[in-house]
Amino acid sequence: MVSSMTESTSPAKPKWKKVVYGGMQPGFDDNHTDESFLEDMVTNANVVKRDLLKVMQDSVSISQYLCIVALTGLVWTYTLRSTLNENSLLLLDVTLLGLGFLILLLTQEMLSLNLFLHYLLNVSFFTSGLYLLAPIYQTLTRSISSDSILAVTVSLLLLHLFFHDYFGSTVRTLGALNSPTLTSCISLNASIVASVFIASRLPSTLLVFAIMHFSLQVFLFAPLVTYCIKKYSFRLHMWFSFGLMIATLALVYTLHLFLFVMFLGLLIIVSAVCPYWLIQMQEYKFEIHGPWDEAKLCFDIID
Repeated sequence: MVSSMTESTSPAKPKWKKVVYGGMQPGFDDNHTDESFLEDMVTNANVVKRDLLKVMQDSVSISQYLCIVALTGLVWTYTLRSTLNENSLLLLDVTLLGLGFLILLLTQEMLSLNLFLHYLLNVSFFTSGLYLLAPIYQTLTRSISSDSILAVTVSLLLLHLFFHDYFGSTVRTLGALNSPTLTSCISLNASIVASVFIASRLPSTLLVFAIMHFSLQVFLFAPLVTYCIKKYSFRLHMWFSFGLMIATLALVYTLHLFLFVMFLGLLIIVSAVCPYWLIQMQEYKFEIHGPWDEAKLCFDIID
């Protein structure tokens, strides 16, 4: 009787509460949890279900830029072999500049004289500055062997491809609010240095100017042009990309059969195999969220 009265009068054990601050709760360890701890656990809340066709369409942008870089390498090779002379390169520069200039104007929502003058002024400064620096570029690596220049150029191009922004442009369009990322700037600088190394192996100043003008058009303005085409019409972007792939494969085939097979395999891997692997790996993705996650603000902080 006495023991039962003692049990009834003894204080009840306090209930554990899930609190963030407050120190240890009496009667419980600091890392104690009860059966309700995992009730709020959510699995795969932010996992995006990807479609194979959509992923393959997105990968076309990567294949497109690989073709652009491959075409640039072909022009460099033919120039170093003296297959292309100054007149051919200058004609190519003017043609590409005119086509890119026309595409930029046609893909804008509103054509204006101010836009035309803006692009014209930038191109004028770009061309005149490049012409003045051509003699410096020509003698920049005179004391370095051609094998070292070739090895460094290939390494820089690989670095350029690794950090390149395949779904945007380092050169901002008019009215764009987002600034280029650090990786895209690293990619652009690597391509420019590679172009300077190639230009420094050429015999004449005019040839250096022509090849530098071509290279900077490709690495600076080609991503902007392709971005504007994709933004204007996705169907036009797909047709342009497939046409570019066919033209690149045909030109690579004329250079070397082994390079053609390697480049064709690369395009197949990028456009088909990698998207398939990505879809297959989605089945093994397991993401959990619960009370242990860091708190996130549900509102924006405005100064």
